[in-house]
Amino acid sequence: MIYLTRNQIGKLSKKFLPFSDSTSEDLPLLQLLRLSLFQVSVGLATVMLVGTLNRVMIVELGVSASLVALMVAIPVLIAPFRAFLGFRSDNYRSAIGWKRIPYIWYGTLLQFGGLAIMPFSMIVLSGDQTVGPTWAGEVLVGIAFLFTGMGIHMTQTVGLALAADRATEETRPRVVALLYVMFLLGMGFSALILGALLADFSKFRLIQVVQGAAVVTLVLNLVAVWRQEQVSPQSKSERGAPKPKFLETWRYFTKDKKIYTFMLVVFTGTMAFSMQDILLEPYGGQVLGLSVSATTLLTAVWVLGALIGLALAARKFSQGNSPIKFCLLSLIVGLVGFSGIIFSYPTGLMALYFLGTGLIGFGAGLFAVCTLTISMSVKENKDIGRGMALGVWGASQATGAGVGIAVGGFARDLVNGLALSGDLGVAMNDTATGYLFVYHFEILLIFITIIFLGPLSQEINKQYRLNTIKRGNFGLSELPS
Repeated sequence: MIYLTRNQIGKLSKKFLPFSDSTSEDLPLLQLLRLSLFQVSVGLATVMLVGTLNRVMIVELGVSASLVALMVAIPVLIAPFRAFLGFRSDNYRSAIGWKRIPYIWYGTLLQFGGLAIMPFSMIVLSGDQTVGPTWAGEVLVGIAFLFTGMGIHMTQTVGLALAADRATEETRPRVVALLYVMFLLGMGFSALILGALLADFSKFRLIQVVQGAAVVTLVLNLVAVWRQEQVSPQSKSERGAPKPKFLETWRYFTKDKKIYTFMLVVFTGTMAFSMQDILLEPYGGQVLGLSVSATTLLTAVWVLGALIGLALAARKFSQGNSPIKFCLLSLIVGLVGFSGIIFSYPTGLMALYFLGTGLIGFGAGLFAVCTLTISMSVKENKDIGRGMALGVWGASQATGAGVGIAVGGFARDLVNGLALSGDLGVAMNDTATGYLFVYHFEILLIFITIIFLGPLSQEINKQYRLNTIKRGNFGLSELPS
């Protein structure tokens, strides 16, 4: 009989269990996994906003795509506040010494409140009301999306900062990478569950599912932050000491002009991958004739593609490869994915529709990972608080997503209006015309992103090689989120 010592078991677990080397004495595995539950709740809320609910509003409730795009864009257009929220949590002072948990709690309440009123406001927006002003639906849905989006930004940004606080200098990158993976898994499993629950759609079932998601969000976040931040009472003089100002810290952080160029790359690339976010499921329903449950599976396919891209990045970066090459690869894969979506309509091949979605997820995930890796090479400054540093990249990405979603919805409605009225000719008189225009425009944006990426490539490749020599091989565990 073979016996293994405790040390041998520890070595085996670190070799075969993903992220088992992310733990430390101050942050054991069970506490780390429990803390990561806030990312699951964020993934659930994200699927609700940019996946399931927009399809329901456009197809089942008959709301115009431009109005839906505006509503869905609200939570991502306020993403620039992520940097400010992270900065505030860096410098928050309280009598018991908490910095992060109060902001996570506020974010949780906003997520819960937004989802709780969401289904009723959507029903009113669809025209199913007997009293009240006609604009009540737009206002109520706008408030619901604003609350939910602000809650997502606050919870995720400050939760990542709390995880970084609890991790050691050695394990911090691996901890944040684990949280990124949990976010993707949260999106994937939520998409599967929501698709099953909404297979037999009705307004009453919609209320049950969305409000159930609100309760699940509250429970997950409470379990996640329970006893995660140490109580360290502060005196009145400590709480009253002068605090750093956000604008001064921001100017210091962006003193390097490459930061702005890099943020432009992240913005345009994310916009290119995001314009179809509220259109893929309606495209499947209106143009290809798929059911709600079938189109909801798209999010799971997208997440699977993103995880494969993450795995590829882990393998290639560990071999010392520069992220620039794989950033370009992600954009090329995106081109192929959008082409598959476009050709799925004239050919009638549903396999192309799902394959294209998976390739878009692969490209978007790999692009996100590569730009995160590049951000570490472009800016490494210990004087910047973790909350603000984690918020800046997220703000650039989410702002691009918000603009992309809004532009995509309005462009679809505008082009479809012209096409169906006959202004574009008989050949274009089709419901699919608006969707196809948006997909072609995303291809154009990918080429623009490649142009913006060019000026950074030589300098980033050089700096990345220097950093790789200093710290050894670079793998998935080093990625921030």
